[in-house]
Amino acid sequence: MSDAAPTDFASAPAESSEASPEIFARVRAAHAAVVARVAAAAKKAKRSPDDIALVAVTKYASEEEVRALLSLGVLDLGEGRAQLLEERAAMLSSRTKEPVRWHMIGHLQRNKIKGVAPVCALIHSVDSLRLAEDLHDWAARHDAVVDILIQVNASGEASKSGVHPAAAFHLAEQIETMAHVRLRGLMTMAAPAETPAELETIARPAFARTRLVFEEIRRASFCNPDFNVLSMGMSGDFETAIEEGANVVRVGSAIFGK
Repeated sequence: MSDAAPTDFASAPAESSEASPEIFARVRAAHAAVVARVAAAAKKAKRSPDDIALVAVTKYASEEEVRALLSLGVLDLGEGRAQLLEERAAMLSSRTKEPVRWHMIGHLQRNKIKGVAPVCALIHSVDSLRLAEDLHDWAARHDAVVDILIQVNASGEASKSGVHPAAAFHLAEQIETMAHVRLRGLMTMAAPAETPAELETIARPAFARTRLVFEEIRRASFCNPDFNVLSMGMSGDFETAIEEGANVVRVGSAIFGK
């Protein structure tokens, strides 16, 4: 497979910031530090930093902090709660010259589809055939195509959503029959790892397992040519995820704090 980041992920020239100078400076420095860490992890894995797309997760961010990040030209924003994603998408819809690309990264309830689907560029958290079918039905009614990822529960935690790695291939095959849903790839979250040893024994195996499933699906005859997103890694483990093949990382607290 190509490790290159999906070409439809967005960036824009920097704009003047609506944030205070103090908040703008803090967000700019934190974002630069994350970008440097991404580059270092890519270099360690013998990959190009340009092959890694960064989704800035706004869970811990204030409105002013989000505006500061947008002024840096960062347009891919992620949110785990449907209501907050809808509210922020509406709030920021006229704040940038280029449209913000929203990513739904948390569990999506089926009754929230009508609010999330119209404003999302990519839904990372499709974890059942029923949810995929409901997304397809919504998109068919609106003559649209919804881009999605299958969420894989590679850590085996009961508290996490996602399909078992062994079930992802069959779910992908079923989704690929849907005309109004486009399967772009896979997403996973590793169990929390607090130490370097835990990154090696907990996070890395989960990322490696998801990469193997991703490659298996890409080789399948039913797989569409846009299946090229491997979304793995958050603030505490994105470097390990990059080493294991992630080309999209989702980073929040490392940019905005907790």
